[in-house]
Amino acid sequence: MRTPFAARTRRPARSYAAARCLVTGGCSGLGQALVRLLVADGARVLVGDVHQSAPEGSLPEGVDYVRLDVSRDEDWDAARAFVESTYGGLDLLVNNAGIAAGGRIDVADMEEWRRITDINLLGVARGCHTFVPMMKQQSSGQIVNTASLAGLVHAPAMASYNAVKAGVVAISETLRSELAPWGIGVSVICPSFFRTNLAESFHGKDVDMEASGTDMITKAPRSADQVAAVAFAGMKACKHIILTDRDGHIAYAAKRYARPIYDRAMNAAGRQVGKGRPATPKIVEKLQALGTRKK
Repeated sequence: MRTPFAARTRRPARSYAAARCLVTGGCSGLGQALVRLLVADGARVLVGDVHQSAPEGSLPEGVDYVRLDVSRDEDWDAARAFVESTYGGLDLLVNNAGIAAGGRIDVADMEEWRRITDINLLGVARGCHTFVPMMKQQSSGQIVNTASLAGLVHAPAMASYNAVKAGVVAISETLRSELAPWGIGVSVICPSFFRTNLAESFHGKDVDMEASGTDMITKAPRSADQVAAVAFAGMKACKHIILTDRDGHIAYAAKRYARPIYDRAMNAAGRQVGKGRPATPKIVEKLQALGTRKK
């Protein structure tokens, strides 16, 4: 009899072989890289994305596809129906789909807030709401939510993005304990900037801050494949918070253990924004400099 992947064990999962997986936003970026790793590990993968059909060459051979706009309840219902009829259950849900946003609080408008909340935050909530009953019935499964370092470290001029990604972290932490009695593990991926097509989703009014965000994404030192490799290892080990790069470890550690240093760096970043300059690229460097000076 087939044994599905179960996240209830405390030992690192050796393989996703034969696991039934759904990855949202899986046609590009981090989602696409995770799909490739899952397939290479022997998983059976369903990708949900906003395209009517998967773009040619975007997915490995043998991957299933459904059109899934994570802001539409009816699309989630259709995805659940596909999983039930085709897979008979789900072992891994990766809530990865999302968009970029950025802007000063007095420049970004409320429509931007509604859009990013509906996709980045409620999209994750919808995914969990849709598939948790199935996993509870199985008494096994794993949920992986893609947040961001912005969900843990809140730089200026990114209020809407920070808020929704912090919400994804909060959902993940809540579900970690709420779902443990059913053997369902929960992880949240929190990468810093990496090269992806995410910048194409900027559509806000603060064009200066969005231009700096685009620059930080396109010139980031890490690729989606590099981030995915670290994230995948964390998923297999059932880690809860998965930091994928050195920048994230520095910034998050400073916030937790060296708060005065962290606050000075963020205040300096705020002054840069006040002058109309991008601040985020300098935050980690500022934290390192202040930490060295303190020693």
